[in-house]
Amino acid sequence: MTRIRRPALQPLSIALMLGLSTAAWSQSAPSSPSAAPATPPASPAAKSPARAAPPASKDNADSPTQLDRVEVQGTSRDDDQRRASTASKIVIGREEIERYGDATIGEVLKRLPGVTTGGRPGRGGEIRMRGMGGGYTQILVNGERMPPGFSLDELPPEQIERIEVMRAPTAEFGARAIAGTINVVLREALQRRLNEVRLASTFERDHVTPHLSWTRNDKLDDGGAYNLTVNAMQHKRVDDIESFSVTRLFDPASGALQRQTLLQTLGQTRDERKSLNLTGRLQLRLDGGDTLAFQPFVMVNRGSGSSAAAQTQSPDLPAGDFERIKYDAYATDTTSRAAMARLNVQWNRRLGEHTRMETRIGAGRMTMDSASHREEDLSNSGLPFYRLQDDTTHSRDTQWSLNWKLTHQMDNEHSLVAGVEGEGTQRDQTRGCTEVDGRTLLSDNCAYLADFGDNVSASTRRLAVYAQDEWSLGKQWGFYAGLRWEAIQTDSSNNQGPVKNTSRVLTPLLHAVYKIDEKSREQIRASLTRSYKAPNLNDVIGRLSINSQYTCHPPDVVCGPNLINYPDRLGNPELKPELATGVEIGYEKYLSKGGLLSANFFYRRITDLIRSQAVLEPVPYSPVPRYVIRPRNIGNAKTYGVELEAKFRLDEYLADALPINVRSNLSLFDSSVDGIPGPDNRLDQQPRYTANLGADYRLRSIPLTLGASLNYTPSTLLQQSAQVLNEIDKKRVIDVSAMWTFSPAVAVRVAASNLLPLTYGNGSIATTPGRVVTSESTGRSFTVWTVRLELKV
Repeated sequence: MTRIRRPALQPLSIALMLGLSTAAWSQSAPSSPSAAPATPPASPAAKSPARAAPPASKDNADSPTQLDRVEVQGTSRDDDQRRASTASKIVIGREEIERYGDATIGEVLKRLPGVTTGGRPGRGGEIRMRGMGGGYTQILVNGERMPPGFSLDELPPEQIERIEVMRAPTAEFGARAIAGTINVVLREALQRRLNEVRLASTFERDHVTPHLSWTRNDKLDDGGAYNLTVNAMQHKRVDDIESFSVTRLFDPASGALQRQTLLQTLGQTRDERKSLNLTGRLQLRLDGGDTLAFQPFVMVNRGSGSSAAAQTQSPDLPAGDFERIKYDAYATDTTSRAAMARLNVQWNRRLGEHTRMETRIGAGRMTMDSASHREEDLSNSGLPFYRLQDDTTHSRDTQWSLNWKLTHQMDNEHSLVAGVEGEGTQRDQTRGCTEVDGRTLLSDNCAYLADFGDNVSASTRRLAVYAQDEWSLGKQWGFYAGLRWEAIQTDSSNNQGPVKNTSRVLTPLLHAVYKIDEKSREQIRASLTRSYKAPNLNDVIGRLSINSQYTCHPPDVVCGPNLINYPDRLGNPELKPELATGVEIGYEKYLSKGGLLSANFFYRRITDLIRSQAVLEPVPYSPVPRYVIRPRNIGNAKTYGVELEAKFRLDEYLADALPINVRSNLSLFDSSVDGIPGPDNRLDQQPRYTANLGADYRLRSIPLTLGASLNYTPSTLLQQSAQVLNEIDKKRVIDVSAMWTFSPAVAVRVAASNLLPLTYGNGSIATTPGRVVTSESTGRSFTVWTVRLELKV
């Protein structure tokens, strides 16, 4: 039976988190962060509407790491940038990125208030703010959107300078951020010499994978600087396949159970991937204070995978019953290759004492090639195989961008910014499909897909114009007002004819901050914004994908019926953008010797919500209607929540405690979708809460730093539609790390992610007239061990 149930709150976890936050609110608790390096010159692409943070001392940046304990009083540079911003923002610098030795960006971000990841525990995955999946979080790299198919998990933490998390949209960064924006800033060229090598090995389920990273930074004679970071990685993963579904048929008149069928699948998947990443920055100083920067970004990866499973159905169904399984074993082999190259050029020119112009030009291309071979077998059929299918896909995405921004600082504390943005993406995709039927040994080109075409050509063009003003009123009030107009047009063509989708959105944006005291140690923030989510390219042009359980088999070129839990997939060119009105209210208290207490409330009202739902509809490749899952505008929704955060040092509360740096947060969410029955009619993937507790401590007597963290997300019930109820399993991830510093130039770090691993899975109940299908898919998760040698040459 499925484990679907209503999730109960975990009292112990909530009490622990609230206890830490309450204790922090009741006292002033300074922390003692290590000395931060000098503030690098911020890339304009990485700026938010904020005043410049006070720079740290250059002497601190050039001094090597000391083995003796040093007490530093004051706040960190990351918190200074957060405090100086008018719009609510969280900044994670190099020190925080490296704290636990994480292997992916998702593992770094999961510890922040309100951030969750979509993959298995310890594996990273899709990054979501406020628990909202499906593209509500805007992901940028150096202020730019990456091409379709790019994943942040492909970007190792060693290549990142800082991460900026903006809870509310701004005119400069764009309003396609209903949940928020995460801007990843790559390593910058600093005015100092750095030559760093990192050698690491990762261990998971008896598989050892190497990792090499090299970073070179130096200054040039003319005052410029350069940075080059190279990463080579290898991943090997083995996962178990364990799923079942129970189908119950009922008499429509009496409701009596007529038949119950169990379908169970057991198997294993293997995945191996090798990747090489390169990022760099060459920054030149020109006459008159102008600067010119070149930033290349190259990514190459190769992968291979396989999966094999056997499925059993009990009791056996009679021949001709469309629910009878077509095969009882399958094996699939896949190979893939991907390469991306991008170059950004940034020119900053001083037009006057208070006026600057910034021009950014970017161009890039990403190619992806994949091939798969699938073989299905049926026992006692007397056939060498039941069906073979070979698929090859070649995709090429070409992208360009042009951004122009003018900044003018007025004498009356007003900072004016205006800009124009243009962006284009062209996708050309070709597919080859060959199918062989084991009964007739006849081969064809997947005839049931002929009407939809193997080749797709699509383009997306975006134009945006924005203006914003940021100003101060006295020493305690700061205001921000922005207006952004944006238009996006998607065009594509295939055998079904041309497809066109256009959206235009005007978004006003207002932010304010009130400093309760003039030193900004306590402040209140408020935002009133308009944001939106545009349909992505795959939602609009997504090609037909026939479910493999109920596919079409030659010589038949039409398909029979399928079930709601085995739907086909297709895009929807009629999609409209989602629009959201948002409110943010926050309180922050910066402690006198470091540390932070904060509480933030958010609310979003969403119209024209997009959700992928399976609906029974007529299709041209079958004489009977089939269930097809495609994105659809289904109505309105709302979501709201509160995010609590406390960072402090333990000995500031307990006199006899060790000087342990404690970080804790608790985020509570709720949402409802109109037109779907409650009480579980929530937004996709959104849990009811998420909690984090972390601590790190540097021993006094030996050069050893210890760290540990706990991340918890409860199981969640989600009413996907009136017919389908989904369950997402809980996540409990325990990470520990230890770093031994032999000298300022040599250190060794040992880290473990996902200690005490849990089985993770998802389930669903689908109810249609006369039929109830209960499904569950589970798999073990594993502890990932990492050993890393860090050298400064």
